[in-house]
Amino acid sequence: MSEPVTIPALQQMKRDGKKSIGVVAWDTQVTRIADRAGLDFVSVGDSVGVNLWGHDNPLQVTLEEILICCKAVRRGTSRMLVSCDMPYGPLQEGVGSALKAAVRIIKEGGADMIKLDAAADHPEAVAALTKSGIPVFAQFGLTPQTALKWGIPYSAQNAAGARATAEATERLVEEAITLEQAGAVALDFTNSGPIAGAAVAKAVKIPVIGGFGGGPWLDGRVRLAQTAMGGTAKWLDSTADTYTNTAKAALGAFQAMAEDCRSAKQIKG
Repeated sequence: MSEPVTIPALQQMKRDGKKSIGVVAWDTQVTRIADRAGLDFVSVGDSVGVNLWGHDNPLQVTLEEILICCKAVRRGTSRMLVSCDMPYGPLQEGVGSALKAAVRIIKEGGADMIKLDAAADHPEAVAALTKSGIPVFAQFGLTPQTALKWGIPYSAQNAAGARATAEATERLVEEAITLEQAGAVALDFTNSGPIAGAAVAKAVKIPVIGGFGGGPWLDGRVRLAQTAMGGTAKWLDSTADTYTNTAKAALGAFQAMAEDCRSAKQIKG
């Protein structure tokens, strides 16, 4: 088994021109699979609210809920870096509240670094966490929290980000530099697009990673585990590309199990 991935190792990958890859996961078992696959980091995202729990948007996820997910993910990896989102609330309440929440996520959840959404609006919090020895994965661009501020529906973020970034490249580069100077160890550039994304990646020395709206112009990518696996109910009918479709496999398995039971056969397994 390869050595555990560290923050300096992740940063060295950028200098070496090697792409980093991570997955958003919320449970032990999926994390174990990703760890075995050789991914570099796992992100415990507040997107769990929308993708698994039926919430309207990720802002409904609480600190206590994200801690449960973070603990589960921590138990599932022996080598990947663990990043955990700070849910909506503590950061908006002020630096002191954000620091207390970050300490809990590191101490109780076992995270290696904290992802702050809308970090460009709170560089003082990035600096405060860094000063306290807490690594910050700073998210900026068009994020769930900035979309809320601008009145953009959660479902429309990706398209809006693609339009906005070409016009706002200079501002986004300035935000990225500010976050790097505040002490961020990496940046999560949401809805970067090829123009602003490439400019930001070139402007800073820390890794610039993206999920929504990301691409090969960044230093790395992070994708939802459920998207890579085609693992939620929406993939039963979706025509979007995915690497496999476990939702359809599960549907077939459940149908076969029901048929065995109804025909008085012994159920497998």
